[in-house]
Amino acid sequence: MAAHNYKVADISLAAFGRKEIEIAEGEMPGLVALRTKYGNEKPLAGYLVFLQHYSTQDHAAAAIAATGIPVFAWKGETEEEYQWCIEQQLKAFPNGEALNMILDDGGDLTWTVHEKYPELLAGIKGVSEETTTGVHHLYTAMKRGTLKLPAINVNDSVTKSKFDNYYGCRESLVDGIKRATDVMLGGKVAVVAGFGDVGKGCAESLRGYGARVVVTEVDPINALQAAMAGYEVDLMDDVASKANIFVTTTGCRDIITEKHFTQMKDDAIVCNIGHFDIEIDVAWLNKNAKEKVELKPQVDRYTLSNGRHIILLAAGRLVNLGCATGHPSMIMSFSFCNQTLAQIELWKENAGNKKYQTGKVYMFA
Repeated sequence: MAAHNYKVADISLAAFGRKEIEIAEGEMPGLVALRTKYGNEKPLAGYLVFLQHYSTQDHAAAAIAATGIPVFAWKGETEEEYQWCIEQQLKAFPNGEALNMILDDGGDLTWTVHEKYPELLAGIKGVSEETTTGVHHLYTAMKRGTLKLPAINVNDSVTKSKFDNYYGCRESLVDGIKRATDVMLGGKVAVVAGFGDVGKGCAESLRGYGARVVVTEVDPINALQAAMAGYEVDLMDDVASKANIFVTTTGCRDIITEKHFTQMKDDAIVCNIGHFDIEIDVAWLNKNAKEKVELKPQVDRYTLSNGRHIILLAAGRLVNLGCATGHPSMIMSFSFCNQTLAQIELWKENAGNKKYQTGKVYMFA
């Protein structure tokens, strides 16, 4: 393979990555069944998909690159490197061909194409999106009339949101926190910001380890659900000084800001599992902390002007991916089956009469 067709951390990890993929296959019966069902039919022949994600396991990326698939990804990318990878991938298809489908996870690719490469939109049959945040942006764009592709909302499929968002986070949140800090959770006060499906799974996991969980939630129905489940419900402003661990799960901006950091206990652990790095005001920490020390990769300790310290995990990005390996393979099989079927649906149905209209978002049942 030509050297320009990939950039990964270490291509020599390919053999190890292939073994890990083989192990994962045993926990992904749904995807294996789809491969068996559609293997001979090949419904995606001619399909040039571009998919992206901030999260990368270096050995898995190497294994995929070694098969000849263009891969530009490595764990711990900076924002600039991440954007560079997107730019490289757009140019990586054989014979200079352009992508004709998007499989997205958060919407970064969708909006990069809309804003920087609008000339590619006419050749793209559609996009499928599997995150709450990404879907929110699609619906917003649809209402504003700025969505230029047909889109399928995979996230709200019951076999995605009720499993990936809830059960996946229930397992992978604590995995990330413990790998990063080795802290004992029993007896700690943990704040979970948001009580949607992700927040529910996180709160249950933390409580299962013996933490006293406080939920902050602006939606009255979700807040009432938290109370009925036995959690204390409070405002972030009022609990910032009382907790040891903070987890944001909302996908919304500025959940934890300066006024919260300055109230926190010494060595409070702060992390996010709500997709983007907008929930925690990391920019304020980087600008105003007296000192920033990397304790180990993806674990930074900030010294504030009041002398106290904040431990930030995964730079405010997804802690379960930055500090661990994400959801278990079984859970991801559910989500990826939805994505695969959505891509087949878009590819087949929009080849002729175009069942899915440009500028509209469709639920994937």
